[in-house]
Amino acid sequence: MVAGGRVRGPISALLGAAGATRAVYGALRSRPPGAAAFWERKNYAGRTVHLHAGLATTAGTALAAVTAPGLPARTRTAAALAVSAAGACGAYDDVSGAGDPRRGFRAHLSALRHGEVTSGAVKLFGIGAAGLAAGALLKERPADKLLAGVVIAGSAHLVNLLDVRPGRAAGAVLALGARGLLRGGPAGTLAAAPIGAVAAVVRDDLGERTMLGDSGVHALGASLGLAVAAGNGRNGLAVHAAAVVAAAVAGDRISRAAAAI
Repeated sequence: MVAGGRVRGPISALLGAAGATRAVYGALRSRPPGAAAFWERKNYAGRTVHLHAGLATTAGTALAAVTAPGLPARTRTAAALAVSAAGACGAYDDVSGAGDPRRGFRAHLSALRHGEVTSGAVKLFGIGAAGLAAGALLKERPADKLLAGVVIAGSAHLVNLLDVRPGRAAGAVLALGARGLLRGGPAGTLAAAPIGAVAAVVRDDLGERTMLGDSGVHALGASLGLAVAAGNGRNGLAVHAAAVVAAAVAGDRISRAAAAI
């Protein structure tokens, strides 16, 4: 029974996320909220793509994480909070931050010091706060709560850093999620949700018909961070927290260098 339960949760989350993502994706494509052009963007190659995959994967990941069997109530709450907040903050940046040339944490914090609240600052503080709140729900001791929060928020940012070409972020989610999936239990279930969500839209992402956008990549990354937090003790959390912080620092430097060119 235990082994069956360990497998049933991840499988249910993977299939549930894929089905929900595909359903939401289809609905958004047929009837996008507001004008269709509102959700269109130019990608790196100048092709027009839509942002529906981001909203769909956020919804699919969150729904699967909170409905899959075998998860404690506090873990479900943490998943709903972290994934939904990451997706919502990312969506706000997708809509309000389009065309903003500022890149990196320093640029947005500098604007904040001058009284301007950028969409990047909303994303930074919103996802950070949600990650810390989710970490507090997952862990018992203060140090573990903090480390889990850093891992969750940092993982959301990490996947965003990888979103530079079609399929890059999706491929990273599939690769990183597969590692968590092998653990089974709550960690496997939380890792299975973003895998299923990405699988539902990866073909259109690679075909440059849609993009995950900030909404999708942050929600997917937060779910991966939740899986890491659920499956690791303090030592593992410390290693992962150090890794995502190092990636964030390196990414900020690269972003500033690119903006200066």
